[in-house]
Amino acid sequence: MRVALATSSYAPYIGGVEEHVQNVAKILSQRGHDVEVWTVDRSGGHGTVVIDNVRVRTLPAPLPARSARSLWRYATRLSRSTRLWRQAARAHRPEIIHVQCFGPNGTYARALARHFDIPLVISTHGETLADDANVFSQSRFAAWSLRRGLANATAVTACSRFALADLTSRFGLREGRGIVVFNGVDLHETGAPRLANTPDRYLASIGRMVPVKGFDLLIRAFARASLPEDVHLVIAGDGPERDGLARLAAELGVEDRLLLPGWLDRAAVVALLRNAAISVVPSRLESFGIAVLEAWRAETPVVATTHGGPREFVHDGVDGLLVDPEDTPALGAALRHLFDDVGLARSLALAGTKSVQAFTWERSVDSYEAIYGAVVSSESKDRP
Repeated sequence: MRVALATSSYAPYIGGVEEHVQNVAKILSQRGHDVEVWTVDRSGGHGTVVIDNVRVRTLPAPLPARSARSLWRYATRLSRSTRLWRQAARAHRPEIIHVQCFGPNGTYARALARHFDIPLVISTHGETLADDANVFSQSRFAAWSLRRGLANATAVTACSRFALADLTSRFGLREGRGIVVFNGVDLHETGAPRLANTPDRYLASIGRMVPVKGFDLLIRAFARASLPEDVHLVIAGDGPERDGLARLAAELGVEDRLLLPGWLDRAAVVALLRNAAISVVPSRLESFGIAVLEAWRAETPVVATTHGGPREFVHDGVDGLLVDPEDTPALGAALRHLFDDVGLARSLALAGTKSVQAFTWERSVDSYEAIYGAVVSSESKDRP
């Protein structure tokens, strides 16, 4: 099939959605599908490159805003942007337009699908729940466009039942319409033997440093966990909360045991988790939780949040521990208990290596292929 993956962001930008779409595009292409990625240029430009043998079209996607100046700028750019999206559709002639993470890309893809009468599939990755700017609560237009997209889509998927429930409760998705397609992980991804400048014993956590990720909660729990003095906490990632986290650690007296190495490449992430005593996912809200899969792959015991997606695939006490991160005493006690109980830590780690086998990118693509086949079959039946 000819498939256009209209994504909110793509390489060279780094993140969960970018990794998801890049793996899906690569595997679809390897399976013989004619795939293009349509992504949004953050500077408003456009162009075409090839990544992993997949053509990637970068397209402008301006949206209206409240100020008069922004509205004027949007009006002057709309015609050109619409023309470029239509040119992409005419060149590729997709049988499916698949929106990955609904943003400005979703608004233009929705209009394009309607204009050319192309089946539309929408996959959400928790953008309605964990967006830094809370766009879908702040912007009436963004919420309206998503509602229209969900109403018009032939199929809708989400990364968890938790994310799917939000589409139903707040954005009008009809009960029973959505399908859960879990994220995956590359089981064979390798890293360096050990990340440079890390202590011998440490707890690890990874992610963007924003409030929803709960790293402040983790620092508080770490400070009261009474772990040995040579045990450190390494939080890898970057974002606006970084300086605040450092200040919090100083206030709690653990600044000399907190390491903030910043953004790490894929090989470094693998090395960091593989050599950690415990991996922690302390999010106030987690739509899915790829960090859990990465810990399982690294054969590292994991403590994960009860708020969101991890509850749907982590078996508490079997392949991980589930803890409310906002309960600081409980999180601290879980960290201490798992650190002290070597047998439990080993048992959880081994079970995790078995559980992660069910979460491959190939399985995610299997689900998408089944949806594409059903969508195209349904469309052909509806047409004379």
